[in-house]
Parts: sequence; C-alpha cells; structure tokens
Amino acid sequence: MLNHMTTEEITIRPAYLDDEFALMRLAALDSADTIPAHPLLLAEVDGEPRVALSLSDGSVIADPFHPSEALLGLLRSHAKATARGAHVSITSRAIQAVARGMRTGRRTPAWSR
Repeated sequence: MLNHMTTEEITIRPAYLDDEFALMRLAALDSADTIPAHPLLLAEVDGEPRVALSLSDGSVIADPFHPSEALLGLLRSHAKATARGAHVSITSRAIQAVARGMRTGRRTPAWSR
C-alpha cells in the first residue's frame, strides 16, 4: 500500500487592499464584529486565507473550520522577527552613519576655535 502524503503550501504575507473581501469573509466565519486594525499579516494555506493578525493591536481572526493555532504561532513569530529586524537595521544604519561622519568629518582649524 502506498502512503500518499499531501503537502499544503503556507504563505505568510501582509494583507493588501484587495484582500478586504477575504478578510470580511474570515471575520464573518470567526463571528468577529469587524476586521482587526491594519496593518495585518495574513496566513494562507494553498491560497486560502486562514488567519489574520493585526500588527497594531495583536487581535486575530481565523477560520474556525480549520486548525489555526500553528498558523497563528507562525504569524506571531514572523511579526516578532520582522519587528526585531527592522529595529536592528535602523540601529545599524544610525551607527554606520555616525561612523562615516567620524571618518569623513573635517577637523576644525585651530585659528577658528
């Protein structure tokens, strides 16, 4: 007997304006009053939206007919890694800018002090 395994493709991406209908559908399935505050991260399984996470307040909507705990964990991990990466890149850019200024900065002539 052959064991056929199916592989589902999971996509994590930001929600775009054209996702509004899918987000409204997801909110209705979840019995939510509204779509969570934007910006949102969206988890899709085989192109079908399953979970949306608000990056501004952490609220979530999910399809109750599919398991969502693991997807929500992926979304939260992605959001945390993205936020940390943005902070690190801003900090390193600032340090590099200061270092460039120190290397290329001109000395004040003694007569102008």
